[in-house]
Amino acid sequence: MSFQAYIDNIKTKTGKTPEDFKKLATKKGLLKDGLLKEGVKAGEIVDWLKKDFDLGQGHAMAVYATFKGKKE
Repeated sequence: MSFQAYIDNIKTKTGKTPEDFKKLATKKGLLKDGLLKEGVKAGEIVDWLKKDFDLGQGHAMAVYATFKGKKE
């Protein structure tokens, strides 16, 4: 599955775009100025996305990748 397919499936399942997730992560204190805060690990983000949005590992990692700057 392509990265874009993951992002499309996430939007279909949750109704949220990568930008929406960035805003939520900022509110949770995981991002600052659009960047991951120092010390925030992938596992912390993945656990949050799995718990709150019922995303699988691959989909959660795709969202995490957008936090790291991946766009396509």
